[in-house]
Amino acid sequence: MTRIALDPFVTDLDGESARLRAAGPLAEVELPGGVHCYAVTHHAEARQLLTDSRVVKDINVWTTWQRGEIPMDWPLIGLANPGRSMLTVDGADHRRLRTLVAQALTVKRVERLRAGIEALTTASLDRLSALPRGEQIDLKAEFAYPLPMNVISELMGVDGADHPRLKELFEKFFSTQTPPEEVPQMMADLGALFTKIVDAKRENPGDDLTSALIAASEDGDHLTDEEIVNTLQLIIAAGHETTISLIVNAVVALQTHPEQRKQVLGGEVPWENVIEETLRWKTPTSHVLIRFATEDVEVGDKVLPKGEALIVSFGALGRDEAQYGPTAGDFDVTRSPNRHIAFGHGPHVCPGAALSRLEAGVALPALYERFPDLELAVPASELRNKPIVTQNDLYDLPVELG
Repeated sequence: MTRIALDPFVTDLDGESARLRAAGPLAEVELPGGVHCYAVTHHAEARQLLTDSRVVKDINVWTTWQRGEIPMDWPLIGLANPGRSMLTVDGADHRRLRTLVAQALTVKRVERLRAGIEALTTASLDRLSALPRGEQIDLKAEFAYPLPMNVISELMGVDGADHPRLKELFEKFFSTQTPPEEVPQMMADLGALFTKIVDAKRENPGDDLTSALIAASEDGDHLTDEEIVNTLQLIIAAGHETTISLIVNAVVALQTHPEQRKQVLGGEVPWENVIEETLRWKTPTSHVLIRFATEDVEVGDKVLPKGEALIVSFGALGRDEAQYGPTAGDFDVTRSPNRHIAFGHGPHVCPGAALSRLEAGVALPALYERFPDLELAVPASELRNKPIVTQNDLYDLPVELG
């Protein structure tokens, strides 16, 4: 099996995903930093593995980790071993840690946030409307970033004053280009910041999910301080990064497919189709780290060996022709059915999927209603991916509002 090295600079994600699919359904890959693992790259096999009890989240199953071959300054250490939370445990422990979060993020409860999301969206668009026409702006920084960060912070009870520091630390946390000597301090700083937030909520609880996690712990659900801090960090990280990428990628897709944009703006195709097709075609999450095999697991005609690590390559399986047919590589807002698994599958499916869809479902139509003549300020080929192997994320999105 030929090993495919993931590009730490993410210069050609689509090409890399195609190579992974061609090597699939199980491909040997090398992560940045020279760490070996396997990737599942086809839709059907990914669904199988995501519900296979022999593939677990316990990093202690990983033979390479057991041998001490993963240095603590590995740039992806925070993603492979982010501490104890619902992301890193299975079974009863996973259900215990996930229950409160899942209850807070049901579709019905998320819908109650619509009015607040609409108000935040309107405020952002008002700021953009006040800018001189013809001026180039970064739509990611000015629109796609503030909305999900403000929404998830309000949900979790995080003060807006912490946003600049969070942005700085998360830039280092996700990047493969963070110097190894800075990784331990970055991880310590993130832990200290979220510990401070939890301590403040313990002193002055509010109507937010962090306060609810603390209360549940005190009422006998036995969440440790580490579990509360790590759960908060996980939800804040996943709760804004994915939605930023979804909004940005949807705008790029529409701007590079003008006939489909015309159909959407003319009301012939619902915005829901745009969101689902973007999630499939330009999935916000390119690779999810990491699961571990407790025994040999057959994957198609290949085997995931016992003690090996597995990543799920969502960017590859989102264009699997076996699932989506010969047009899998095309962006098509009329695609039906569109049964992607961009938010995962099985017990670890993203509990924030409904919230992300709602935010994009409010933000995108409002943006194009206010600025129907919006144009990319640079050719799409010049847009630059950030060096993040887990996220399909751009540095910026230069546009002219028209």
